[in-house]
Amino acid sequence: MPTGFSLLMAAQFTSAWADNALLLVTMALLQEQGWPAWWAPLLKFAFTLSYVLLAPVAGPLADAMPKARLMAWMNALKLLGVLGLLMGVHPLLAFAVVGLGAAGYAPAKYGLVTELVPGPKLVLANSWIEISIVCAALLGAVGGGLLVSPMWCDAAWAQAVRDSLRGLGLPFESALSLSLLLLWAVYGVAAALQCGVPDSGARYARRSIHPVALLRDFVHSNRLLWRDPEGGLSLAVTTLFWGVGATLQFAVLRWAQEALALPLSQAAYLQAVVAVGVVLGAGLAGHRIALHQARRVLPLGIVLGGLIALIACTDQFGVALGLLALVGAVGGLLVVPMNALLQHRGHALLTAGRSIAVQGYNENLSILLMLAAYAGLLAWELPVLPLMAGFGLAISLCMAALWARAGRRWAPA
Repeated sequence: MPTGFSLLMAAQFTSAWADNALLLVTMALLQEQGWPAWWAPLLKFAFTLSYVLLAPVAGPLADAMPKARLMAWMNALKLLGVLGLLMGVHPLLAFAVVGLGAAGYAPAKYGLVTELVPGPKLVLANSWIEISIVCAALLGAVGGGLLVSPMWCDAAWAQAVRDSLRGLGLPFESALSLSLLLLWAVYGVAAALQCGVPDSGARYARRSIHPVALLRDFVHSNRLLWRDPEGGLSLAVTTLFWGVGATLQFAVLRWAQEALALPLSQAAYLQAVVAVGVVLGAGLAGHRIALHQARRVLPLGIVLGGLIALIACTDQFGVALGLLALVGAVGGLLVVPMNALLQHRGHALLTAGRSIAVQGYNENLSILLMLAAYAGLLAWELPVLPLMAGFGLAISLCMAALWARAGRRWAPA
């Protein structure tokens, strides 16, 4: 891989680890403050909203300056969001600031990968990216579970440290204050690592920064990518996949608490099982599936939905672990080739930053819609088990439709 790729992976791993751990800590903070359970998915909603609202700006911004520098600035925004949590800002608002940093970070990160890595190696590079992201999710879930556990929060030494900090005038009343302080330091490390990532040297023609011009250009880019046969197919699959993944993250936590009677600190570890499966699936995809073979993985989407429905029907811990690991593996095998194909077509049709911004807009709009629907169903007190089963079957139907459409489009004349 090119020089700087490893450092880029280290920086994004550190930042992504903190994102995943912070989600669990902020969920625990909502519980500590007495908010109802349906507020938990709204955290992810607030985090993701910036991806959608800022999509017309994020791409041109990523193309307007060295991407590594922009990524360091975005980590500084995440630092500000965690500081807000420490200072008592409402969790949804503070987590939205962290999401704002992530929204600017993503187009720069993926755009820098397409600038550094040649097309034939994009699937392999994406497998490393997904492995890094999923390892961060895995370890972030484990770390977040530890940071909200009584073993950490209620320990005598932790109470003594909080008392000392309060004596200095700091507002460390919450039992989760030290957890937030630790995550604040981790974001600082990520920003420092990012400063060491080299500039790719890629430069793009300057574009108008007028809001109307930016919006018009974004709409054109979005339409162009959707209308491209391979770009539109891969965009549809990744859009569905990331919406599913974000919703499943909360559904599994809720299901584990209801079906397996696990507390939040232990239910979080089930996400790590999914992450292990994704690592295995992503690694296999990176070494076994070439870019021109990406469409062959579409049937796996049907399998993915069926597995989610099966999980909802079990209350056996061992069986659940196996199914969750299989869900992760199938997801990794599906998304890595599709993501590489999408980046390849996006870079060919648009600039690196603009194509990633379009991708991020669609994927995160899917996350917003699915999370809003999930939160609404929870607020109406729909049991999580039929919710997950219906969710899985709907995914299978959507992926079957995409597979059939792709078969018709590329059928020999």
